[in-house]
Amino acid sequence: MQVYRGMDIGTAKATPSERAELPHHLLDLAEPDERFTVTRFQEEADKAITAIQGSGHRALLVGGTGLYLQAVVDRLAVPGEWPDIREELDATGTEGLYRRLAEVDPPAAKRIDPANRRRVVRALEVTLGSGRPFSSFGPGIDAYPATPFRLTGVWLPSTALARRIDARLRRQIDEGFVDEAVTLEPRMSPTARQALGYKEMLDHAAGQCSLDEAFETAARHTRALSRRQRRWFRRDPRITWLGTDGDPLDVLPALLGNWSR
Repeated sequence: MQVYRGMDIGTAKATPSERAELPHHLLDLAEPDERFTVTRFQEEADKAITAIQGSGHRALLVGGTGLYLQAVVDRLAVPGEWPDIREELDATGTEGLYRRLAEVDPPAAKRIDPANRRRVVRALEVTLGSGRPFSSFGPGIDAYPATPFRLTGVWLPSTALARRIDARLRRQIDEGFVDEAVTLEPRMSPTARQALGYKEMLDHAAGQCSLDEAFETAARHTRALSRRQRRWFRRDPRITWLGTDGDPLDVLPALLGNWSR
């Protein structure tokens, strides 16, 4: 979501001062009303990594979105697009779409959260448009081939992670998260609207809930996402896990040691 211009507070995007200290890439690539695809992310990442290596440096990929990570490190073959089919699917409720996906591509349905409408629609679009299951493309997200990338995960206890999620969200609200969401809302694409917290801030701005209620809902959804991310990455045997009960920066020496080998 940090590829979208203007979505700064809600995505915890690196600040101008942080970017001045260290070059950051793949930020602010698109307007919020653009449809940004995995294919485009893959292309932009390839260009950035090539440029970094060309200057004699090494790229450090940071983030928690598993599909996008694997698109880069595992060279996933990204299927084409069928806009007409997607438009038809958009007129159907998420629950019905998920049942249909479970019928035509059970492996894909098992890997996708039934509430994640965007991914359910995409899997059905590809399956119906290409005539082959969405789960059959590329090595698959359950395949872990050899890769030139060194993968490291930072592990925190769930209680510590929940505290950090709450503290970050409070800070984002103090920095103007609600105003940012209201300003962006008229020009947010369906993809951009999937960003955590924006719907809750907009619900509060519309008088549908109190700020405390918006906070609790957004924090709960973020904690749920963190659990899904952990399950996703725990399946990958190539990841070296580093854990701490306190400040994640405590693992920095070990992380750099693993990275520099």
